[in-house]
Parts: sequence; structure tokens; C-alpha cells
Amino acid sequence: MKIIKRSGKEVVFDIAKIITAITKANNEVSEAERLTEQQIQELAKSVEDACTSYNRAPGVEEIQDLVENKLMALNAFNIARKYITYRYRRNLVRQSNTTDDQIMTLIECNNEEVKQENSNKNPTVNSVQRDYMAGEVSKDITKRILLPSEIVEAHDAGLIHFHDMDYFAQHMHNCDLVNLEDMLQNGTVISGTMIEKPHSFSTACNIATQIIAQVASNQYGGQSISLTHLAPFVQISREKITKLVEAEFESAGITIDNEKKSKIVEDRLRDEIRRGVQTIQYQVVTLLTTNGQAPFVTVFMYLNEAKDEAEKRDLAIIIEETLKQRYQGVKNEQGVWITPAFPKLIYVLEDDNITEDSKYWYLTKLAAKCTAKRMVPDYISEKIMLQNKVDKNGNGNCYTCMGCRSFLTPYVDENGNAKYYGRFNQGVVTVNLVDIGLSAGGDMDKFWKIFDERMELCHRALQQRHERLTGTLSDAAPILWQHGALLRLKKGETIDKYLHGGYSTISLGFAGLWECVYSLSGKKLTEPEGEELGLVIMKKLNEYTAKWKAAECIDYSLYGTPLESTTYRFAKCLQKRFGVIKGVTDKGYITNSYHVHVTEPIDAFEKLTLEAKFQTLAPGGAISYVEVPNMQQNLDAVLEIMKFIYDNIMYAELNTKSDYCHECGFDGEIQVVTDEDGKLVWKCPQCGNTDQAKMNVARRTCGYIGTQYWNQGRTQEIKERVLHI
Repeated sequence: MKIIKRSGKEVVFDIAKIITAITKANNEVSEAERLTEQQIQELAKSVEDACTSYNRAPGVEEIQDLVENKLMALNAFNIARKYITYRYRRNLVRQSNTTDDQIMTLIECNNEEVKQENSNKNPTVNSVQRDYMAGEVSKDITKRILLPSEIVEAHDAGLIHFHDMDYFAQHMHNCDLVNLEDMLQNGTVISGTMIEKPHSFSTACNIATQIIAQVASNQYGGQSISLTHLAPFVQISREKITKLVEAEFESAGITIDNEKKSKIVEDRLRDEIRRGVQTIQYQVVTLLTTNGQAPFVTVFMYLNEAKDEAEKRDLAIIIEETLKQRYQGVKNEQGVWITPAFPKLIYVLEDDNITEDSKYWYLTKLAAKCTAKRMVPDYISEKIMLQNKVDKNGNGNCYTCMGCRSFLTPYVDENGNAKYYGRFNQGVVTVNLVDIGLSAGGDMDKFWKIFDERMELCHRALQQRHERLTGTLSDAAPILWQHGALLRLKKGETIDKYLHGGYSTISLGFAGLWECVYSLSGKKLTEPEGEELGLVIMKKLNEYTAKWKAAECIDYSLYGTPLESTTYRFAKCLQKRFGVIKGVTDKGYITNSYHVHVTEPIDAFEKLTLEAKFQTLAPGGAISYVEVPNMQQNLDAVLEIMKFIYDNIMYAELNTKSDYCHECGFDGEIQVVTDEDGKLVWKCPQCGNTDQAKMNVARRTCGYIGTQYWNQGRTQEIKERVLHI
């Protein structure tokens, strides 16, 4: 069995260390109070058995908690007191300097927690290590200097999560919708070089990838671009190619009729579109930004975003090529086609692509085929989104999220026009709802009292995020603030105006609604009483964001947090504070946002119907999913789910499986099993390979696809997922 030390290093469990620690405490009490050697041996063995039952690698803090609880159960109170005192003293010594230890373990690639913190970062690569080193220093400065102690203490105790603390020392924002249209149509500047309006589709695609890389290096969250902003360049290339074809035939003295000429032009145009889309696909997955990973970018595919029918036809060609190339995938080191993590694709289900007789149904069928094999695209229902995202003019709007799920709220500019591209999110603080539920002990009056206290704590934490951005000069990130990705401010101008009035959002995240409701009522969200309580809690969360927004003119918004490594951290904190409670803290993870628990048997349509009610109450961002088996031979079922999404829920995805074993060539679902050390590992069902370096595994965990494996808590969550179809 393996355990995770405080530094994040993974080591083999050693029962002798437990025996030694208990013996030292035992020797400090009177002889009459001491345990026998046999009792100490049995206690240590019971701790080992408890750790084994976790079916994952426990942390050293969890093991020490178990020792304390076992001593208490034996009525060895004085020994427990001595043990706790020793533990406290050791903790004081460790607190004198933890940053150096963290940095050294990640440099030597033996920090398991850092290695599994981000499922799209390879921690053995120098650029990633450099980012992590900077992050450790930033977190240290943030905790010691920049944040009030009450927020740091609440974060460390798992009451809240102050997201992206490793970037807080810098004046950086979270995520955004890139105004690619402005940058391409009006030109931009990249690394001090003027980039003028492109004169072809392929050039526009190349510039777009450079913009994506630059934006990713100047923020820490996700970004989104729309293929609609590339569509006008198809016509520009068409006209350019037409002139070239006419010149070729004229120089050859050949007369060609318009039909044949058009055929040649369109064939060449298609080839250019193929090369342009390929540029985006391959550049995104091969670029490394300053934070050591491929740009976290989402590509939006929305036919009705086109300005006219001609542009819509050209946009359809781009979408078709994008889906075809993503279906094919990218080649790994062995030359095998695999599923890439990025770019994330979002396809809008709309009136002219949702039925078999609609004009663009062929694109929807292609999207279904791509989802079945490569897990993307995800789906936005134009119909539902127009109902949910109504601006102050009374108009519904359909637009993409920023990255995986963070949505802007409706905004109308000074000219009365809805605006989304060029806007951004200031940051996120997430409340652990499970902790509030357990702290209340089933008393609803006490629950709401604690709830109010935690909301004010989150509010103060969010104000810290806002104040950190206040006064930021446009010079901090010229590509964002001066050259059109977000704004076109002058040098030396601050971004302050755009932190208020709804131009940008700031997010109150929430996690563990399922466990919170169960801890209070003994009911699940899938039961009427549980559903009712869950909706009441979410409405109350929205009341707070509305109150803060009205008071400060800052667009606070409720956000369904996509916990990644934090799901494990929250779970460990809950177990430490409340012990193991069946149905609440008995896992190495808690449930993301409002989702139905991964182990709950429920069919796809019931799940989407239920979660749609909660998704509407998370205007700052949310996504629902259904877990499905290999659907490549059942595309009709995929299409039925897509139609259901169109009619019932704003934003959803299908979690398919896409893995490959280098040892035997297995192409299917690689499984999670428990090894002889009690650790969860990935294993090829065909040849038994467990070497993670010799397999490609892709799973969606937080709205986006991860390919670099996960911590033990998240791995347990993946293992326990039930199918919804």
C-alpha cells in the first residue's frame, strides 16, 4: 500500500512507523495508563486495515487521524493527548518552511499531489516544473502576505476553495471570450509585431492560433473563440482563388465555362479550409504556453451566428472540416490516432440542424459520430439558452462559455447591443456545501446560520480577487487589453472600468450539493424532498450574488464548480473534521456542483431533466453530462440524446471512452483497478499493462478532457461512475 506524505511525495506504507509513534506517546504516560505491546500492535494493524479499505492511497494526515480515533476508542485518552501534542509540535516545525520542500519534491518528480493536480500538465517537463515552482512561490506569498488570515485558514480547512492561488500574486484574471473578429478584421499586435487583416482563410487560421497562444500565456483560465469569426475569410479566399484560376486558364489560352471554373475553385477552396483547420488542430495541441500546457481553448460552432446565408454556408464548411479532423484525432508517438484534450468543441443545436429534414442535419450526424469516438463536441441548445440568457432589452442570447463551463451573464453595451466577445471573468471562490450541512447536524436553523456566515466569508474572499485586479494597467497584458483580444485600451490605462457594471463577471462557486442535501435530510437529489431542498439552497446562493451585485455594481454570478484535484482535498478535510459518514464522507471525493452522484442509477433522460432545473440556477456556469458506453455502433441513440438536450437543457455532454494501450494495441476502455499496494491504477484489460507511460487514457472530469491522469480521489470517482444508458 502507498501513502501520500505532506510534501506530496508517495511512499510505501510502513506499519512500524505507526507502532513507533504510538510507543513514544505510550512511554510518556504513567505505567498504569500504558497500552501493552500487543494492544499497540493490534491498534496499528487496525489502522492499516482501515487504510486498505479506502481503495486508494491515503494521506499521512488521514492516517494520524485514524491513530487518534483508535486511541480514543480504547479510552487511552492521555496517550492520545501525548500523541496529539507530538503531532502539533512537528507541525510547527514543518510550518517554518514548507515551500522549499514542495519545490524540491516537484523538481525531482516525486510529488504525487502536484503530479496529479492538473490532468493536462506533464510534471516531468521543464516548462511545467517552472510554472509549478512559480506557483508554489506565489501561493506562499499569497498566504503569508496578500490574503487575510481568515481566508487562508478557511481555504486550508476546506471550508472554501480560493481558486488558482498559484497565480494570485500577479494581476491576472480567470477566463474570457476572445474577440477574434475584432483582431482579424482590424488587425492586432503580437510580441510587438503588427499583424494586419489576413488576405486568406489559411492565414486567418494561422493568426488565430498565435492569438490563442498569447492569450493563454497572459491569463490562467480557459478561453473561447468562434469559428464564425473565421467564416468571412472563406469568401476572401474564394475570390482570390477565382482570380488565380482565371489567370491560369487565360495564360494557357483555354476557355472554361463557369460551372467547371466554379468546381475547380471550390475544390481548391476546400483544400485550403482543410489546411487551415488542420493548423488550428495541430498548433493548439503542440503549442506550449508559459504555464507549461497546451492552450485551454474552446472552439464554438454556431450556424445562426453567421451574418447572412452566404456566410452560414461557408461556416458550415468550416464546421464540417473541424468535425472530420477531430473524429480522426491526432497521432501519438507510436503513430496511432488518439483523442486530444484540446481544443474543446461546442456544437449548437438549433432550428436548422436538429431534425432529419433540416438543412444542416448532416452536420449534426457528423457531430454525433465525432462525440461517440472522441468525446466532443459538447452541445448547447439554442432553444433553451435563448430562454435562459435574456438581456435587459428582453432579447434571448446564445453564446459560448469561456473554456469548459464558465458563462458570462447577459450584457448590453452603451449602444444598446448585446456584447459577449471581449469580456472576461475575474476569478472564483468555491464554498464547500457539505461542510455546512455536516456542521449543522441536521438542524436547519443552524444550517442557515452557518450558511450566512460562509457566504460572507466567500464574499470577502471574492472582494480580494476583485481588489487584486483593481488598478491593473493595460501594459500588464497588451494582447488582452491593448490589442483587441478583450479591449483596445491605451498604454498606461487601467482596466478598472471593466471590472464593474456587468462587463466582467466574478464567480461564487459551489460544490457537493448532493452530499449537503443528504447530510441534512437523508434524502437524495433524485427524491422529491431532496430535490426541493437542493433547489432552495441554490436559490439562496443566487440571492446572495444578487445582493452583492446590487450593492457594489460588480457582476457576481453563481458557478457550478468543476472540482479537479480539489474534490479529493475537500473529501480529506471533511473526513478529518467529521469522520467517515456513510453516503456523505465515505468516498475520496465529493460531487461536483449540483450533479447527481456518480454511483446513482439513473437513465440519461431522467438525469438531464433533473439537472436542467439546477443548471438554470447556475447562471455563472454549469454543464451536465451523461455517462455512456462505446456508442460508435449506436449513433441513433446518440442523436436521440442530442435531440433531448435541444428540448430540455441548455448545455450538456456525453462521456464516452477513448483509450489506447501501447503494449498490445488495445483500443477501448482501460480500466481502474486496485493493485497489491492498495493504490488505484490503470490497467489494460487485454494485456494487463499498468505502466501509465505506455498507454493513452482520456476522460472528461470537469467539463473538459484530461489526459495526464488524476489523484486517487478523482480516480476513485472515475472508477465508480455508473452508465446512464
